[in-house]
Amino acid sequence: MTNHSRENRLSPRAPMELKIEYRRINSFFSDYTRNISLGGTFIATKTPFPIGTRFKFLLTVPNPETTFELQGEVTWSKSEGDNAGMGICFIWSDESKKREFETKVEAMMEESLGKELSSRLLKKGK
Repeated sequence: MTNHSRENRLSPRAPMELKIEYRRINSFFSDYTRNISLGGTFIATKTPFPIGTRFKFLLTVPNPETTFELQGEVTWSKSEGDNAGMGICFIWSDESKKREFETKVEAMMEESLGKELSSRLLKKGK
């Protein structure tokens, strides 16, 4: 387990529960995010991957329901307690897909937090 402080984040996060699906060896997992930002997310799971693991996953977002196939890297993890899970940094190879995803996350943050607060947070993170 490593500690992850808020100061290490490059983008502000908004609390948001979204469905995530991924494979681990020969098993299929379906977990949920606890928060999301333009740069990454936190996946709540009792069996986090080791730090540095890169993997592909599907993230389903609402209104309208859209599934994004993303790649991420585990930057920190915690395997015990109520907040077990792993912090994921998104990895992009296609700038247009990155922008499409960021636009959706910005809209979800605005819907969840309100226009004024989400605008302040997003400007603060840039």
